[in-house]
Amino acid sequence: MEIERKYIITALPGQIELLDGIEYEQAYLCTEPVVRIRREGDEYWLTYKSAGMMIREEANLPLTEKAFHHLLAKADGNRIIKTRYFLSYDEHHTIELDLFHRQLEGLMTAEVEFLSEEDANTFTPPAWFGREVTFDGRYHNSFLSTIDSLESL
Repeated sequence: MEIERKYIITALPGQIELLDGIEYEQAYLCTEPVVRIRREGDEYWLTYKSAGMMIREEANLPLTEKAFHHLLAKADGNRIIKTRYFLSYDEHHTIELDLFHRQLEGLMTAEVEFLSEEDANTFTPPAWFGREVTFDGRYHNSFLSTIDSLESL
């Protein structure tokens, strides 16, 4: 089970120093339900995600690099390329800050994962977070893979 909230970031606060981000490359074999392949640095994954917004079932299976590239050739839409930074927020939450590249250059999002729905509903985001898009399907990466530029949002 994955419980997360997502926000648009328009500007990073001055005190954030982005170090050691991980490059992600992902593509979609199917968007309903979501079947995704992803490279996280030098690790490879096949992921299934159920329908939903803030709460979804999620299953991850490891892939080899060879299997990833084989499936990448079969993927629909555009690949998503982004750099992810993990920022400690408090003793219970980590911010996953994504800076997108290529056709989505300029898009910045932040996700926070939770252990319970109650925790998610009572979370107060930092002041530098912008508009919440948890319930806006246009900001799911599976949808973003179907557009050619940010102007399509």
